[in-house]
Amino acid sequence: MSMILELLKDAFDAKIPGSFYEAKKTINKLGLNYTKIHACPNDCMLYFGEDVGLQECKRCKSSRWKDNKKKQPAKILRYFPLKPRLQRLFMCSKTAKSMRWHSLEGSQDGLMRHPRDSQAWKTFDLLHPEFAADPRNVRLGLASDGFNPFGAMATNYSIWPVVLIPYNRPPWECMKQTSFVLSMIIPGKQLPGNDIDVYVQPLIQELRELWYDGVQTLDSSKNEIFKMRGALMWTISDFPGLGTLSGWNTYTHFACPTCNFDTDSCRLKHSRKWCFMGHRRFLERGHRFRLQRVRFNGKIEQREPPIALSGSDILKQVEGINVNFGKAPVLNDKGKRARRQTVNEDRSRQWRKRSIFFDLPYWETNLLRHNLDLMHIEKNVCENVIYTLLNDSEKSKDNIKARKDLREMGIRKELWADENGSYRPSLFTILNTKKGGFKKDIFLRTLKNVKMPDGYASNISRCIDLKQRKLFNMKSHDFHILMLHLLPIAIRNILPDKVTAVLIELSSFFRQLCAKSLSPIDLDRLQSRHFLTMNHLEMLFPPTFFTIMVHLTCHLASEIKLGGP
Repeated sequence: MSMILELLKDAFDAKIPGSFYEAKKTINKLGLNYTKIHACPNDCMLYFGEDVGLQECKRCKSSRWKDNKKKQPAKILRYFPLKPRLQRLFMCSKTAKSMRWHSLEGSQDGLMRHPRDSQAWKTFDLLHPEFAADPRNVRLGLASDGFNPFGAMATNYSIWPVVLIPYNRPPWECMKQTSFVLSMIIPGKQLPGNDIDVYVQPLIQELRELWYDGVQTLDSSKNEIFKMRGALMWTISDFPGLGTLSGWNTYTHFACPTCNFDTDSCRLKHSRKWCFMGHRRFLERGHRFRLQRVRFNGKIEQREPPIALSGSDILKQVEGINVNFGKAPVLNDKGKRARRQTVNEDRSRQWRKRSIFFDLPYWETNLLRHNLDLMHIEKNVCENVIYTLLNDSEKSKDNIKARKDLREMGIRKELWADENGSYRPSLFTILNTKKGGFKKDIFLRTLKNVKMPDGYASNISRCIDLKQRKLFNMKSHDFHILMLHLLPIAIRNILPDKVTAVLIELSSFFRQLCAKSLSPIDLDRLQSRHFLTMNHLEMLFPPTFFTIMVHLTCHLASEIKLGGP
């Protein structure tokens, strides 16, 4: 590192430190150091606070050190204190002024362009008027996900950075990478899972101090000292990460956190997985689809849509849950590692913990606590659609097991497989026969030949193999562009009109959700239209198509209405 600095110093006229040691001394003056906190190698506890002097874990009795002679810690959490990083935002007069933007600029046309226009933000202001009185008080969002620091060299190693987003600034600034605040780096090599609460303790403690006591901060735009406070509005993560942060088990038949214990699911005997259908319950009373049986799940639908629960309702559900954190192996009577029991009908095991975020005094009253990641859901839905249309041998949701499940459920007799295991193709299958006009080749060639503006999307053509007629190595943003813009173009004149119309409607749904400005009234209409789209999908695609990720699209519009675009 020192050699690189020496090279830069020779190449440029700027005052660059001559060595790595001098660079560290310069950064230390900014007060942006980080703290090393030792952790149990089995994620049971942190050597933090009252436990800072312990030499072994209180639960699993594992040593704090890799080698007792050299005193090298077995695991280290790198924590970046939050208060000095928030104070830094007010050191520059321009940045300090932008931290008051959310109160200086108001929406005049009723459109939502920023979280401050959302229902959750406005409700928070009503419940906590003292906090809302000073616009310089910082509102934060928390994002976390697994990250592989070694790329393809070691795919089994995962660390979890935790990032905070200050929402006080305008949307064209607060979502820039330079505005993010790195809070901690949770060490690997295994993902923390349910034990993430162990590592978040220092952050929760600092957030509580920011709420109750605040910190004296210099506002350079007004040249005055004020008491800065802070609050965490919500978390953002992919769906497995949502289960990790909230404690809700996302791998059972109650997987939907919004529907909670009223989730409609069905276990498919032959596919051996859960499907999440029953979207007719979201339609208005008296809709004709509610009375149709064979085209759906074989039953008449008379239920009301599920009611979203408040933070107080969630607290009642998690009351009395005792959790022992850590990944120490649980042994059975024979001294062998016991297998984890799968959750089926036992509701008491659906919640795996009481989330540590409820230690924040305002968390219970927040309207939106854990955000669904739109990009992650869109990517999974697009995968289901594309691979099923192409009848991919590995990833298609329409296969022999799916056809056997249709027979088991007694619906759509025309799609049942015969005794030899053969079955007729579905309406949505893109065939590649001479009689059919080699439509699969046309579909893939359309995607391969499309040209996008520079910087708008990656080179999607590199992900398409015309010889094997497959898609491969597509990233989340590739699926995003494919779902929003390319899919409606590629399927025209290839699929029947009723299939094309439904898929174009699905694409339009995601395209409108990703707009920079949204109207609450338009979101209500969009959600009603999407409920109808989901029922049209149920009439076309097999039950295996309706994974939990497809079902979660029903809650995206209402969640955006709560939290903003």
